[in-house]
Amino acid sequence: MSEENITRIDVDGKQIILIGTAHVSKHSAEQVKEVIEMEKPDSVCVELDEQRYQSIMDGNKWKDTDIFKVIKERKATLLLMNLAISSFQKRMAKQFGINAGQEMIQGIQSAEEIDANLVLADRNIQVTFSRIWHSVGTWGKAKLLMEIVFSIFSRETISEEELERLKSQDMLDAMLHEFTVNFPKLKTPLIDERDQFLAQKIKQAPGDKVVAVVGAAHVPGIKEEIHKEQDLNTITKVPPRSKVPKMIGWSIPILILLIVVYTFLANPSAGLQQTISWILWNGSFSALGAIIALGHPLAILTAFIAAPITSLNPLIASGWFAGIVQAYYRRPNVSDFENLSEDVYSVKGFWGNKVTRILLIVTLSNLGSSIGTFIGGIDVIRVFLENI
Repeated sequence: MSEENITRIDVDGKQIILIGTAHVSKHSAEQVKEVIEMEKPDSVCVELDEQRYQSIMDGNKWKDTDIFKVIKERKATLLLMNLAISSFQKRMAKQFGINAGQEMIQGIQSAEEIDANLVLADRNIQVTFSRIWHSVGTWGKAKLLMEIVFSIFSRETISEEELERLKSQDMLDAMLHEFTVNFPKLKTPLIDERDQFLAQKIKQAPGDKVVAVVGAAHVPGIKEEIHKEQDLNTITKVPPRSKVPKMIGWSIPILILLIVVYTFLANPSAGLQQTISWILWNGSFSALGAIIALGHPLAILTAFIAAPITSLNPLIASGWFAGIVQAYYRRPNVSDFENLSEDVYSVKGFWGNKVTRILLIVTLSNLGSSIGTFIGGIDVIRVFLENI
């Protein structure tokens, strides 16, 4: 058996065998199978969390999705981003002629075949995203979203140089590689903390012999961290939400309302002008978002009507109402959910599938409403200043 990409560590009498996998290499999956069958460990650790494990094991989970519930629970944009990341993964896998995460699937199957304990050793992906989100600041958030979107919808193929880099990174790391160059702070929650989490979970795995299937990029960090005792509570704590955005979210509409009321009292015609401006800017941009998403005419109308009202209440959003109307008149069927994994591969698929179209309507209508609020608010203030 070749020892290439294999690292052996002894920790407190426990033998740990790290397989540093190349996520875009067919050879990695074969090596995982060979090592587990040869070593017959008590436990097999894989670089997955519960969410990604369920995604792999339950390929038909989309069939049970309640799209109305997704919208009501404010998870439409999150689901859209998850599907967008899936799009990136499928594009990479198709170019390299492999199944995304094949080496992890092999680890799961081989653990079951030898009746070993299966340990999901990676940190919850939502916790990772939350800690990334908290660490990059407002401008960083905007750049991060742009990086992800451009990565998803880019139709460029991967160069040989990029291919070599991808061989030592998981998909999440690969998507955000360039971003870590511009924002070094991102490396801590994305790489360093996950190294610590993986090391502790591998060390705690049951039995005297453990095989761990991890991306090659994580091996050096795990080797360093596994001899230390890690506080998992600290690195899995979701940072508390800042009160500043909430304060701003309420202060802006209150300020707009006060300005309009004052203007109405001082000059009713100017107050009417402010009101019309607010309605037109908010409604038009929100409706434009629904139009771009190819929404049903009634969904577009709903976005136009709802935006001027929802912009004054941070607890509700025009896109939710537009999305519910779209879902009512263009309800996704079973085939739409079944085809999600293929449709998210292309821009055409994103707009063609009824599920992702609803998510796009929610997201783009909300984005349009935000733009309209900004422009409409400026115009309201302009009219106010001209009439004081």
